[in-house]
Amino acid sequence: MSDARTPEKIMQLGWGFWGSKALLSAVELGVFTALGGGPRSLDELTRQLKLHPRSARDFLDALVALGVLERGEDGLYANTPETGLFLDKAKPSYVGGILEMANKRLYRFWDGLTEALQTGQPQNEAKDGGEDLFGAIYADPVILESFLRGMTGVSLPAALAMAELFPWKEAASFVDVGCAQGGATAAIAAAHPHLAAIGFDLPAVQPVFEAYVKEKGLEGRVRFEAGDFFAGGLPAADVIIMGHILHDWNLDQKRALLAKAYAALPDGGRLIVYDAIIDDERRHNAFGLLMSLNMLIETNGGFDYTGADCVGWMKEAGFREAIVQPLAGPDSMVIGTK
Repeated sequence: MSDARTPEKIMQLGWGFWGSKALLSAVELGVFTALGGGPRSLDELTRQLKLHPRSARDFLDALVALGVLERGEDGLYANTPETGLFLDKAKPSYVGGILEMANKRLYRFWDGLTEALQTGQPQNEAKDGGEDLFGAIYADPVILESFLRGMTGVSLPAALAMAELFPWKEAASFVDVGCAQGGATAAIAAAHPHLAAIGFDLPAVQPVFEAYVKEKGLEGRVRFEAGDFFAGGLPAADVIIMGHILHDWNLDQKRALLAKAYAALPDGGRLIVYDAIIDDERRHNAFGLLMSLNMLIETNGGFDYTGADCVGWMKEAGFREAIVQPLAGPDSMVIGTK
């Protein structure tokens, strides 16, 4: 009997960076936004995107083969339903900000993964004596705005699910800690008009947050409060949210943040922590596990964690109960009740 096994899956994974970079460059070039108004020919896209004729056809057809563009029998290129919805910058559903950040920063830093695995040290700007992740991001207004948009892109699906699944009718207010641009803050506030909302982040974030909230027509009900969650306490509210925050920090810092949340909540108040939480068996949520490797590359001590880990930390902080609930994609939330 012949051996039917092939190396195809191994090779697809090993060469996966080819397709990844093709998508990231397409986002950078604005391919999906250019097609937002309808199908375009090869010549039209070549001119509009300033592509070299040598590579334009192969590039666009590669995107077709990767499933992120369509090409009709007339030869015209068009967005797929998904890329038309999520990667057209003209649409409010655009989530490409996180891909922009991946292209500008993370792609090159992941070249240092092997070194990071052997040294335990970050491979970003801090590697050569520069600032740490957040110092580098917050020092440049352009990079900061891109990062904050990226956080909206990565948080919005989870936030929309959270707006539906959490019992918000039992609360009157919430504070979004590390609110970034305000994607999650605005999504929950818009879905539940009775809620008063606070976005809490460093002072540099305020103009970006307030512009986004105004764009969503929520400036009368959603406000920004500046602060450093390690330097002082957290604003008080019925619900405190920490979205894609806890994984940035080492274990002692994680525990300190959970303790601050516990102190700021009233009896019966709830803390929502959401991240790409790893399944307890550590076998299935590949994105969460790879995100933890990204924390290795980007931070001095950050790591992702399982639901059981977070439940245990919450109970150590004093929360009387904690449950894990899936949200969207790789994200889940852990809800702790004081």
